[in-house]
Amino acid sequence: MTIMEGKRQEPDVESAAVRPLAPEEGPSAAAAIGPDPFRAAFEQELDYVWTTLRRLGVRDADLEDVAHEVFLRVHRRFADYDRARPIRPWLFGFAARVAADYRKLARHRREVWSDGDEAVDPAPLADEQLAALDARALVERGLASLDMDKRTVFVAHDLDGLTAQQIAEALQLPLFTVYSRLRVARERFAATVKRTGRDGPDGRRTDPKRGRP
Repeated sequence: MTIMEGKRQEPDVESAAVRPLAPEEGPSAAAAIGPDPFRAAFEQELDYVWTTLRRLGVRDADLEDVAHEVFLRVHRRFADYDRARPIRPWLFGFAARVAADYRKLARHRREVWSDGDEAVDPAPLADEQLAALDARALVERGLASLDMDKRTVFVAHDLDGLTAQQIAEALQLPLFTVYSRLRVARERFAATVKRTGRDGPDGRRTDPKRGRP
C-alpha cells in the first residue's frame, strides 16, 4: 500500500468487488455493480484505523504497511460483519490483533519516539505548537508504559470511546477482564504522565511555572 500525491491508496485486494472499472465499462457498468460496502468502509474508516494503530504502538514509518494488513484481513472477513452494528468496534478488533503481531517482532519491542530522518523546521515554534507537542509526548510516554493488553483496552475505551461491552466483544474477552485491565491501565498511565510532566518529556526537571525545562 502506498501513498500517492498525499493520499493513502486503497489496499490491493484481489477481488472483483473492489477492482477499478475498465475504461470501456463506463458509468452504466458502475451503476450495475453498485456501491461496494468494503470500499465505502475503507474510505470512511482508514483514518480511524491509522490513528488507532499509532496509538497501539505502530511506528509512523510502518503505518502504511500495517494498515494495509488490517484491511486485507478485514476484506477476507467482511462477509461476517453485521451491518446492523457499528463498524468501529469490529475494525478495532482487527487493528488490535495486527498491532499485537507487529509488536511481537523483536525489532519493534523497544519503543521508538521519532524517525531519525525527520526534517527539522528551523523556525521557532509558537507556544501553542510547543504545548501540543509536549502534550503528545506525554500521551505517548503514558501509552508506552502500558503492556499491550492494557494499552489496547485503554486506547479503545478512553481514547476511541468504545464501551466496555464493545471492547469485550471485539477482543473476545470477558467483560470483567476489560474492566480490570482498564483500571490498571488508567493508574499506570496517570502515574507515568504525572512523573513525565514533572520531569519533562526528555527526563529533565521542568520549570513549574512554564511547564517545560
